[in-house]
This record gives sequence, C-alpha cells and structure tokens, in this order.
Amino acid sequence: MLIFSTLGPEGSNHHFVLQQYLAAHGIAQASRIMLFDDFHSGAHALIAGEADYVLQCAVHLAAAEITGTYRKAMVVVDAFISPSQPMALVRSVGSGEGADRVGVQPATQSYADLSAWPIVIQEPTVLAVQVGLNEGRYDAGIVFTSFAAAHADRFEVVEPIGTVCDAWIVYGRQGVDEGGAVVWNDSPAARQFRVRIGQSSRSGGS
Repeated sequence: MLIFSTLGPEGSNHHFVLQQYLAAHGIAQASRIMLFDDFHSGAHALIAGEADYVLQCAVHLAAAEITGTYRKAMVVVDAFISPSQPMALVRSVGSGEGADRVGVQPATQSYADLSAWPIVIQEPTVLAVQVGLNEGRYDAGIVFTSFAAAHADRFEVVEPIGTVCDAWIVYGRQGVDEGGAVVWNDSPAARQFRVRIGQSSRSGGS
C-alpha cells in the first residue's frame, strides 16, 4: 500500500486535494493518507521511509523552504492543478462595518476585500480560522463555504469566493526528470498551445 502524507488536520484543503488526486489516479483504495501538523514532519517521514510521497500546495508559505531544505533527500516527482474547496468571506451575524478583526490563512488573504477590518489575524490553516471564528477571537474570516452553511445562524456570507485553482507539488525519494523537463505533451494546456499556433498560422501571425 502506498502512503501519501500532507498537511492536516482531517478536512483541510490539503487533505481534500490529496483525496481528489488519489481518486483521479484510481489508487485511493491502494493508498493510505498520513496527516501532519507541518511540512517538516512530513518531509522527515518521507526521508525516513515512513511515507512514500508528500503533497504540498505550490503557493504554501513553506513551499520554497521545504524544497530547498530537503533538496538532497527528496525531490519533486509530480505536479498538477486542482480547485480548492469552495470558500467565502464571512462575518458574525450582527457585526457592522466597523468590526476590527478578520482571520485568514495567508495564502487566502488576497481572495476577498478585507478593507473593512483594520486588524488581520493570520492562522496556519483555513480550519484554524474556522476555530477562531467559533471562539470569537475575530469577527470575520475566510473559511470553507461548508462551514458558513453549517453555521448560518451565527455567520453571514460577506463575499462568496468559490473555488481557487492552485498548482500542487508531489515529492518522493526517487527523481523522475532524468535531467530534462517532464512534460505532459497531451495535457489540456498542450492542446491549447496547438490550437493557438494553428489559429496564428491561419491568420498569418508570427
């Protein structure tokens, strides 16, 4: 059985996307997911042979650090794009425009207009933002839409965000590049390239 690790806890966006990735490869039933509190723990598990692969969002704040720190012991073996869980900016019911605190996971901070909240509280995960809202540590936050729906009596949607399509990195112990670029020649993007080149040729463009 293959063991894939990623950032937890259960229900995190990393957990969600990893499940989609395994399902797309048709190996969900032949794989087990390990969840870690931080990517250094996941990297150590991979290097020690306790996990076979690690998944990380390419825009995660720790991506460059993890890639650089462990470059001699683990390598990028795959990359793909995937939409996130749907998200929304919500605030506590009854809060006014003057509410001063909003919670965000740093990668989501630019997804919505936060100008109504002068104090931005950064949390390590979207799930942590949801906990902060439940505990009343701030009046608004960028959360998963499912959280807003489940707590509609306490929180109202200020701005729907929907899904965000990000790039994702898969690390392993054995390289696959063989010194050259590893490219999916029949990817949707590759098909776009060919269509655009064909259109340019027909129009006489360069």
